[in-house]
Amino acid sequence: MADENASSSKPDIARPIVSQPRSFRFSWVWLVPLVALVIGLSLVVRTWINTGPTITISFQSAEGLEVGQTKIRYKDVVVGAVTDIRVASDRSHVLVDAQLDPHASDYITREGARFWVVKPRVGIGGISGLGTLLSGAYISVDINSAEQKKAGNAAVYRFTGLEKPPAVTNDRSGTRFVLHAAELSSIEIGSPVYFRQLPVGRVIDYELSEDGHNVNIQIFIDAPYNRFVTTDSRFWNASGVNINLGASGIEVNTGSLAAVISGGIAFANADPSNETPAPAQTVFDLHESQKQALADPDGTPFRLDLVFHQSVRGLKVGAPVEFRGMELGKVYDIDLEFDSKARQFYILVKTHIYPRRFGVAYEKIRALDKDNRYPGGELLAPMVKHGLRAQLQPANILTGQQYVAVDFFRDADPVEFDPHAQPLVLPTIAGNFDRLQQQISTIVSKLEAVPFDGIGKDLRSSLQSLDKTLREFNTKVAPQAAGALKAAQSSLEKVDQLLSADSPLNSNLERTMRELTGAARSLRNLGDYLQTHPRALISGRAPDQLPE
Repeated sequence: MADENASSSKPDIARPIVSQPRSFRFSWVWLVPLVALVIGLSLVVRTWINTGPTITISFQSAEGLEVGQTKIRYKDVVVGAVTDIRVASDRSHVLVDAQLDPHASDYITREGARFWVVKPRVGIGGISGLGTLLSGAYISVDINSAEQKKAGNAAVYRFTGLEKPPAVTNDRSGTRFVLHAAELSSIEIGSPVYFRQLPVGRVIDYELSEDGHNVNIQIFIDAPYNRFVTTDSRFWNASGVNINLGASGIEVNTGSLAAVISGGIAFANADPSNETPAPAQTVFDLHESQKQALADPDGTPFRLDLVFHQSVRGLKVGAPVEFRGMELGKVYDIDLEFDSKARQFYILVKTHIYPRRFGVAYEKIRALDKDNRYPGGELLAPMVKHGLRAQLQPANILTGQQYVAVDFFRDADPVEFDPHAQPLVLPTIAGNFDRLQQQISTIVSKLEAVPFDGIGKDLRSSLQSLDKTLREFNTKVAPQAAGALKAAQSSLEKVDQLLSADSPLNSNLERTMRELTGAARSLRNLGDYLQTHPRALISGRAPDQLPE
């Protein structure tokens, strides 16, 4: 009973409900890796989208370049960075890999792009790249838009870098020209080009011509000065200090200080009225001096030989050939030759004569004989007939240099002249100095013929006679002359006593002069009285009246 009562007093317990668990239940713990995964994927996608292509640049050395530090700049804007540097398989250069920005790949990975390392440099144009002392070296790039248009959209990923910065970048407006020069002189890349002493361009490149006879110099004239380069422009070398010791003396020509230090080129227009701009890549000649550049064109010269049988000391190659002060050409060679017929040596002087410097005479002869390309013989033949000769004359007394003077000598002996000979030979005459030597030699010969011994004996006899005469004069004439001089001195002393101030003659003369003065005064008073009382001549003088 007790057990039943106890069991009946316990409360009823509900049965548990059993349910099946779900197959998947989301946990907030997984949210963190999911977010991290999404961020990582977005970063990867963003990096992939913002990553440009990789290009390879070949340099001779990797001086100043560092992986991850060296940047690539276009117009001072960073467009990439160096990612790798390695030596090429042939070990002749280094290969630099650079990662470009996506926005820069469209215009950098094209044909015509140029790369060079910007670092501190000391050159003719001055010091450049000083900013890299703090920021470090970087690779600069230049774009050639014209070549990119020609090449189209073809991408290029391998380039050959420049060892030096280009003299002119493609974004610089201006015009390129070519100069032909016999030699480079002191001109270098970066040398300035002047117009009216104002720098308007620079030398950008030079190379030897294909035949090796000339040097081709590339210059770049900046806009807007390129319009002053016309089809009639003349260029000359304005480098350094030009000292010319020639027939006319010492000539010193200097340009600006920059041209003296680094060399330079200047140009001017021979015809100011010609304003036609020269097209790009026009070829001009580079002359040695401004005088030569602005001179009128001389045309093709012809050879003219001169034969001298006397000394040509002082005559140098380059000496002028002048006609009455006007330069006709220059001496280009001097040789010693032997005449087998006359069995003697002579000096052969070879010259170049510019026929156009003869003016209208040359033009008329050329018009008459068009088949003859260089009618120098026809030009000189009538002149030689009328006494045209060549002669050596001193050009400078201090230096002793000589030049060839061509002029008419009316007393010159007639000679034969072949106008069709090749080369032409112009007859010569002895110079003034040689003539002076001949005259001195003739005078010496005449002096040798003078009988100086007989003249000396006669002169000695004459001197002995003169000595005898002088002795007689000293013994006879001199004492008499001394007596005469003493008598004259005594007479002069007496005259001096007679004319002295206290002499009786002077006292009598003074008294006489006083009396004459009184008489003259009385006559003057009488004249005055008669003028006022003319009746006194008849009636006499009236008695004096007493004053009232």
